[in-house]
Parts: sequence; structure tokens; C-alpha cells
Amino acid sequence: MSNDNIDPSVFDLYDEYCHSDMNRREFLRRASAITVAGGSALAMAEALLPRYAEAHTISFTDKRIKAQYVDYDSPGGTSGKMRGYLVQPAGAGPFPAVLVVHENRGLNPHIEDVARRAAIEGFLALAPDGLFPVGGYPGNDDDGKVLQRSLDKGKLFTDLLNSAKFLKAHSLSTGKLGATGFCYGGGVVNALAVAMGADLNAGVPFYGRAASAEDVPKIRAPLLIQYAADDPRINAMRDGYRKALQENNVTFEMHSYEGTRHGFHNNSTPRFNETQAKIAWERTIAFFKKHLS
Repeated sequence: MSNDNIDPSVFDLYDEYCHSDMNRREFLRRASAITVAGGSALAMAEALLPRYAEAHTISFTDKRIKAQYVDYDSPGGTSGKMRGYLVQPAGAGPFPAVLVVHENRGLNPHIEDVARRAAIEGFLALAPDGLFPVGGYPGNDDDGKVLQRSLDKGKLFTDLLNSAKFLKAHSLSTGKLGATGFCYGGGVVNALAVAMGADLNAGVPFYGRAASAEDVPKIRAPLLIQYAADDPRINAMRDGYRKALQENNVTFEMHSYEGTRHGFHNNSTPRFNETQAKIAWERTIAFFKKHLS
């Protein structure tokens, strides 16, 4: 089922499901009670659930990359240990590095695929699993969402900050570090820009929570900030963020993609907008190549 065939009320319910304690059963129950024209709201809701196996764009056996899981220390984090999905381009390196930060449900197959996409463009990519200290991504987003909500937010961020530091100092890294992330991960990219200062060389948050105005003066990295056109929760922060960035002379670009909703880059559900996601990703890669070379 395509994006155009899904009623806006079902999209809104799905957004609530993704960003609240609502479980899959409740999501489908509430969807079944919605009356829509031209079809079944329940069928629309079921179509929105991710289909990761169908959404891979780069195989983990692709000869242009080498992928592996790596463990590393994370002092001050949830358990003191972390794991991430490290993908290196073919060749000896070193390579500019890009951290890929997951949404609010751990390191799912889509985010691993995004890390592979970055690697084929010449970047050493690390996608950390914030759920690793509590058993790792559990294989489905419902349980992943519950696990991530159970974590101490400060310790989870520390684990992701330590992941960025691990990647920057990796023997295959040039020391130039970029970060991108989606939804929760987009907010993490903005927070990393605050926490790391000049140690972060470029950031590309996709529809993520903005840094607070009082923290913006700490940002040194150039930012490429990606928004969906129809995303009221996140877009409510946009104008204030733009003003704070301008007032503090931060180098940044902001783009809003017409005809898109929150999650438009994720090709595992009908929220995906192929045309706009392609433009956004091409801008992301060009931005990293400009600032990490």
C-alpha cells in the first residue's frame, strides 16, 4: 500500500504509536475503529508496520564493504560496555567516519542498512545499539521501544557519546567525524553537536529534537537539518532553532521536504517518500564529503 492510499488519521495514529507507550495490539485496535473512505483503516495501519527484510538496499555481503559487530568500553553509560555495527569501505583506509544513530527502538535492520549506505560512499560507519547493555535490539520494534523507554536517558546518551568518541579514535578513522540520526537519533545528533563542540565535524539530524537555545552557543559543527513538511511535533521547534543558530553564527542549512511526514527516509514503511528521501540522502552524503574530507 502506497503513502497516497493511507488516510491521514491513520498516519497520525501511527505517529502516536511510535512515540508513546502504545503497543501494537492497541494501535491495531484503535485503527480498526477509524472510519475512512476508500478502504479499511485496519489494513492501512497494518501496512504501516515495518517490513525490514524487504527494505534492504545494500547487502551485508556486498563486496564494497566489510561489516562486523564491535564491542567497546562506555564509562558512565548504562553498563560500562557498548556494541555497535561497524561498516568499513573496501580498501586500507583510513576513512572519514560517520556515526549513524537509531530511532527510539534500538539498532534495527533499517539503521544497519543506513550504515552500509554510508560505507559504500567511502565513510567508516558505526551504528551503535543503545539497547546493548540490556540485551540488545530484541528483534521487533515494539519490545525495542519498551526497552529503550526503560533506560536512564542520561546514561543512554553517554553510551552514544562514547560511541562517537570510539569511532573518531578508531584506527581506520581519519579523525574527521560526522553524525546522522533519525527521530530520536536526530535529536541525539543535535545533542552531540552541543556536547562535542569542535570534536564533531558535521551533523545531519533527520526530524530530530532541536538543541535548546541556551546550548546552541556550544555548537561548532556545521549542521544540515532535515525536516518533514508535515511533522507538527518536531517542526514546532524549527523556527526557534533557526533563530538561535543564526544568532550564534553556527554554519547550518535547513531543508523541509514537501509531501513528507515524520519518518519519510525510512523505506521499510509507506511513510517512505522515495523522491524526497533520495534528495535528502544525496544532500547528506555531499555535506559529509564537503566537511569530512
